Amino acid sequence: MSGIYIHIPFCKQACHYCDFHFSTSMKKKDELIQALVKEIQLRKEELVGTVETIYFGGGTPSLLEISELRMLIAEVYKNFNVSGDPEITIEANPDDLTETLLHQLTKSPINRLSIGVQSFFEEDLKFMNRAHNAEEASKCIQLAKKHFSNISIDLIYGIPKMTNERWLANVEKALELDIPHLSCYALTVEPKTALENFIKKGIVPPVEDDVAQEHHNLLIEKTETAGYENYEFSNFSKPGWHSKNNTAYWQGKPYLGIGPSAHSYDGDRRSWNVANNSLYIKKIEAGELPLERETLSIRDKYNEYVMTRLRTTNGISLQEISEMFGEQYLEYLLKQAKEHIENGLLKHVTFGDLIRRKPDGKGVERLIVTKKGKFLSDGIASDLFLIELQ
Repeated sequence: MSGIYIHIPFCKQACHYCDFHFSTSMKKKDELIQALVKEIQLRKEELVGTVETIYFGGGTPSLLEISELRMLIAEVYKNFNVSGDPEITIEANPDDLTETLLHQLTKSPINRLSIGVQSFFEEDLKFMNRAHNAEEASKCIQLAKKHFSNISIDLIYGIPKMTNERWLANVEKALELDIPHLSCYALTVEPKTALENFIKKGIVPPVEDDVAQEHHNLLIEKTETAGYENYEFSNFSKPGWHSKNNTAYWQGKPYLGIGPSAHSYDGDRRSWNVANNSLYIKKIEAGELPLERETLSIRDKYNEYVMTRLRTTNGISLQEISEMFGEQYLEYLLKQAKEHIENGLLKHVTFGDLIRRKPDGKGVERLIVTKKGKFLSDGIASDLFLIELQ
């Protein structure tokens, strides 16, 4: 299984917290789309196996015409072996999701919507400088449900001055709207963003980890009661509605990133395209790939495995650590994990159900983050990282 990510680097306006690559000018849209088509052609030999997911991210992919989206999907089908039932997702902003666009999308191969709601409250949306308002946030979901069943929405917590009550109201609103998948993220202050500048100047208060942790705990409790599975730290779904794209990423499956700033991974190497629209177009038009590559060492792969797996419900498989990296790495992992196990942040468990049994019928041993340690999972992972074997 592999996936293709297509980055659409255009937005109506800049959100204060965002550090993704985008432009608010659409002047080069036509040239950029043609460059995306050509990059797909240039990289057709890079993915081995079947493409199970196609994901349009950004930026704001819902700014494209339906004909442009169709053309890009058709080009993927021409150049790759796509499965008979792929998950094809488009990120969309609420203000773009009109009845007309939704109807058009249903006539395309796109079968999943990821809607950037972020909040159902006007004050939060203004704080983040979102292009939509609170009314559009609710209305677009009601419209979308008439046309799509596979819908995810993004919500952001830990916003300065966001009370526990307001965050709970956001979660309850999403549950009331019966959304099958939620992606919930703590607000982070990225370098060189408007948010960082506002905090430095004292215009807005700083983001507080304690507030974010409280919000996260409330999120876990509320979604668990509603029957949602927290299959990865930031992702919650009803049973059977896990995102194939998200799951593949956290399982270390290969993916190909198309477009300026897009990243790719094949299991041994990482690559990333230049984050500049004009330079990207110029290089692609000349038949050159505008990217840098790095080959991962065994230590890099181990650290990557620990980071991604620890965020998921299945955690770290001790059997896989031993098979992929050797006994030294396994011994190191268990040594580093000991303190976190004793403090109740990690647990060493054996899964014995049929799904997770090894071929010999024995249970699979895993390290899994506890509910107490969940919000700290990235910090725990960094403690398990290998700097140098003694």
